[in-house]
Amino acid sequence: MSSYLITCTPAHGHVMPLLQIARHLIALGNQVSFLTSPRYAERVRQAGARFVPLPADADIDLDDADGAFPERAGLTGPAAIRFDMSNLFVRPGSAQLAAVLAEFAARRIDAVLTEPLFIGAALLQRMPREQRPPVIVLGIFPLGARSRDAAPFGLGVTPMPGAVGRVRNAALRLIAEKVIFGAVQREADAVARREVGRPMGGFVLDWAGRADAYVQFTVPEFEYPRSDLPGTVHFVGPLPAPASDRELPEWWSDLDERRPVVHVTQGTIANADFTQLVLPTISALAESEALVVVATGGRPISALPRALPANVRVAEYLPYDRLLPRIDLLVTNGGYGGVQQALENGVPLVVAGQTEDKVEVSARVGWSGVGLNLRTNSPTPEQVGAAITRVLGDPSYRENAHRIGAAMRETDAWRSLGEVLESVQEGSSPDRRFQNAD
Repeated sequence: MSSYLITCTPAHGHVMPLLQIARHLIALGNQVSFLTSPRYAERVRQAGARFVPLPADADIDLDDADGAFPERAGLTGPAAIRFDMSNLFVRPGSAQLAAVLAEFAARRIDAVLTEPLFIGAALLQRMPREQRPPVIVLGIFPLGARSRDAAPFGLGVTPMPGAVGRVRNAALRLIAEKVIFGAVQREADAVARREVGRPMGGFVLDWAGRADAYVQFTVPEFEYPRSDLPGTVHFVGPLPAPASDRELPEWWSDLDERRPVVHVTQGTIANADFTQLVLPTISALAESEALVVVATGGRPISALPRALPANVRVAEYLPYDRLLPRIDLLVTNGGYGGVQQALENGVPLVVAGQTEDKVEVSARVGWSGVGLNLRTNSPTPEQVGAAITRVLGDPSYRENAHRIGAAMRETDAWRSLGEVLESVQEGSSPDRRFQNAD
């Protein structure tokens, strides 16, 4: 069996899917160490992995970035993205790399598995191959590999075919890399030169496409076509939805009524303000025949108004493996995992997410024809209502969701991940020893 090091920035939406991967690898008999914030130590240990704490310099709570950096509050647009790229990702990279190298000095590591925003792994990947184990990127949000056929990641710009599209993409890339984020790139190159003796080797947000392997947890049908896709990229299908033993709410039998069921959620992190999406959806459907099912993502139900329309049902959490086969539409702020679970069940979507990777998830929903992208974080009830009416009334959205869902159901992410891990490790010379002691 193998010994893996999983590295993860301290964000709930990053840690949870990587813990799922860790549990799977451990169940196969592998040894797994998990490097992240001490805030997740107990969850890591419950998964059966060995917990490795990030150094204090890299332990930034990405789910409360304004708390860590009060000056971040109020920033918008490119200024906000520049701030985050520098302070949340690039600058912690040195301390992240130091923690990784300390693990190599202490025990055998056969491969490093990482999510794309852990810049310590990007720095590690720039070290000579004989000095490090393979670096394998786990694509838990939309594919970020550089391509002449796609706009730079993070803009939410969908493909434009032909030569005109490639010219547009090249222009956007030049502006993004040299103008908007030029200072960030120079900083990343300086960090890389200081730590590993060479620059990043390309734009910092594209580094995952240069890793030894890039395991993307989706299907090609839900990704932009790229004629120059690196051979290191492997589409393996979505992570399997974990079975839930959560107790069902007392109103669960209402789902058996013969009326449309619309589920709305803002996930488990971006749910501090229900006026962004949950309340506009409730308001939009208050007089409709639809049953509106709300998940508060762990916030108390009392965070919603006391007087809700009669067609609304609420729970803090809901078992998606049992809920999604019963709904007709998902209204969401664009979490990658939830969107893919919906598609796997053939459920069309209305999405309203323009932050973090959600802007790219939302763009793919609209581009693939599985739903409507509202292109805002805070739609009005009228916008949400019109989108829901359109998606439920036009069968093409459900047909496209069924088409992509069928492709997803043909995959076996665990088997394919195992094949990639085996192939990459076979490419490592057996005389390499990434350790000082076992």
